[in-house]
Amino acid sequence: MAENIANDSGQRKETLDPMMLKVSIILVFGSLAPLLDSTMVNVAIKTIASEFNSTVSVIQWVITGYVLAMAIAVPVSGWAINRFGGKRLYEFSLILFFIGSVLSSLSWNIGTLIGFRLLQGIGAGLLMPTMTNMLVQISGGRNIGHMASIVSLPMLLAPILGPVLGGIIVNSLGWRWIFYVNIPVTVIALLLAFWGIPEGSPTEEKQPLDIIGILLLSPAFALLIYGIAQIASHGGLNSTAVFIPTVAGLLVMAAFILYALNTKISPVLDLHLFQSRNFTATSVLLFMSGIITNGGMLLLPLFYQQVRGENVLYAGLMLIPQGVGMLLTRTQMGKLTDRIGARPIVMVSLIITAVGTLPFAFADSGTNAILLGAALLIRGAGLGGVFIPLMVSAYVGLSSEQIPHASIATRILQTIGGAFGSAVLATIVEHQLAGHSALGMQNVVSVYNVAFWWSVGFTILSVIPTLFLTVYKKSEPTLLENLQADGK
Repeated sequence: MAENIANDSGQRKETLDPMMLKVSIILVFGSLAPLLDSTMVNVAIKTIASEFNSTVSVIQWVITGYVLAMAIAVPVSGWAINRFGGKRLYEFSLILFFIGSVLSSLSWNIGTLIGFRLLQGIGAGLLMPTMTNMLVQISGGRNIGHMASIVSLPMLLAPILGPVLGGIIVNSLGWRWIFYVNIPVTVIALLLAFWGIPEGSPTEEKQPLDIIGILLLSPAFALLIYGIAQIASHGGLNSTAVFIPTVAGLLVMAAFILYALNTKISPVLDLHLFQSRNFTATSVLLFMSGIITNGGMLLLPLFYQQVRGENVLYAGLMLIPQGVGMLLTRTQMGKLTDRIGARPIVMVSLIITAVGTLPFAFADSGTNAILLGAALLIRGAGLGGVFIPLMVSAYVGLSSEQIPHASIATRILQTIGGAFGSAVLATIVEHQLAGHSALGMQNVVSVYNVAFWWSVGFTILSVIPTLFLTVYKKSEPTLLENLQADGK
């Protein structure tokens, strides 16, 4: 059956509907700004911290807050598409991102920047799943493989181009221009959407918004991340500033679990999916992949600037090998996963990621730059082999009715993992810096070595849930088959 689908897809690829191709390109253009923005801001963190006289534990909220806001907005997108239609929601999310970008560029202190980044994150969190849902709806489940290759292009290029563009912009024009450049991109994207995307009528059967679930789930994650971030400035878990928000977050999370299991309406996060051992293992791994990826993207630019003494432009250039590594492996992962399953690919990819990260646990200002570049290439190759197999694995054994819920759950878990990754590793760096009375170069090097050891540890720890992924069976439906069943 898989061969028939593959042959059918190949035939359709030659006669791809021009309207579908046009819509795909328009939607991809609209996603450029949020995808590049997230990687460009990572490079500018040190510059922003210096201007606002901020610490690492505070400045990381510029990244963490954005990712957290994205995660909160994702479940709302499913309801909003049902209620207002895909085109209207897509345009609204672009407008939100535009407003957030304008306000972020005008920030006058670190607090306002974090607040305006939350608005940006909500816009991005609505935009990305809306784009995916619109493509599936417009295609009717056909030619998904071809359109997925178009849609994934900016996701593949963002890790390569983002740090370099961010370095050039910050070095030449200043960090505020990272947000200024979003303005023309979003305006053009809005005009293209208005002109080229067909009107989608809202669904007649109105889906209720799980307001109670959102009001429980969102504060739970926010409190937990805030509690972790407070460890750096208060010295440990025994501080009330750490203990109170962490315990409150756990209690609110427990309340959400009880509510979600007993509510009569469709909950914002369907916990019944976790009855599947494979889905549970995949979800844990998606959460951990967020920590590994986003935590590393926070540490690496800071390492090159604070330890290696590079300016922001060269720090961005130094990160190119990681993006290239991701590009080299990620493009082949879908086909390979269909052939041998996710478990062996994820296992090998995690080991490769750990090997590529390990040199940074020993690196200092004198470590050979070519060696570090090779390590980043290896790390990127490992990261590129983790995400797509996990996304395929998430759908194994699920019915077509469960797929939309699984899509929301996996996206939430990955983005929340990213927020945790930035918060945890920033906290580790800040805690280590606070523990050194004299911040000489050797102490700074030691701080980052410890942080990278933690990153290696998280990567190795991820091997454990990998063992619980479903063993590949020829009879299991592929992701393409699941999506086609969902789009019929």
